[in-house]
Amino acid sequence: MPASTLLRRQIERTLERRFPAALSPVSRVVETAPTGIGEVDDLLEGGLAVGAITEFVGTECSGRTSLALGFLARLTGEDRLCAWIDTDDRLDPESAAATGVALRRLLWVRCRSAAAMANRTPWPRLEQAIRATDLLLQAGGFAAIVLDLAGTAAEHSRRIPLATWFRFRQAAARTRCSLVVLGQAACAQSSAAVVLECVQLRPHTEGETILGGFTFMVARSLQRHGPAVCISSGMEEPGPLTMDDSPGCGGWSGKPPASVRPETCAWYAEQSL
Repeated sequence: MPASTLLRRQIERTLERRFPAALSPVSRVVETAPTGIGEVDDLLEGGLAVGAITEFVGTECSGRTSLALGFLARLTGEDRLCAWIDTDDRLDPESAAATGVALRRLLWVRCRSAAAMANRTPWPRLEQAIRATDLLLQAGGFAAIVLDLAGTAAEHSRRIPLATWFRFRQAAARTRCSLVVLGQAACAQSSAAVVLECVQLRPHTEGETILGGFTFMVARSLQRHGPAVCISSGMEEPGPLTMDDSPGCGGWSGKPPASVRPETCAWYAEQSL
């Protein structure tokens, strides 16, 4: 037996009453909730972590909102209550309903500008969103809460204190709520369990004037649980778009660009327009 192993066992035996397995990592099973998009679920080994913070980051039209709506569509379809904290009042209910979200099971919190709140405390929209998220997480009862910071500049969202994200992580774990944060860049820092980067690859057109849909790539830049997962299609070149049965979304497999690590990416496409 190696000397290092023997020393580790001696230390653990000495500390076993106060710190069981002090030097041995304890494996834990992470509960996940499927997103409804097969490629993304395979990438994350089942879906988004329950009771944790997940960030969807990307530029405008990168698919981050569609991915979040697809996740809520699956949950609300199971009669579970969800919430959408709309920092910049950008959510389109008709698009959400078209994706499959049951609006009767969705609490829509719309943050307003100071001009629209003449007789109320004129909190900035970002502060309203943070306060609303805190209240809903502490109250419990929500399967998922989406904090939409997509319209907030990255330099502003990154100023949210780390203590706030730590409090959100603790509340999400206690209430078994999946907190999804949409943004232009990652901002939850060490409190995030998963960070997914969304990128729009190309549109699908019919002829020269009809837009049929978009193809997106989702890359995993951070995952604090589970080993790396390799998504492989066995194809040498990108294949044609193939729709699946997930609500409002489809998927296709192909060879990722040379700049992307294959084990950290998945592919999906929006439903045809």
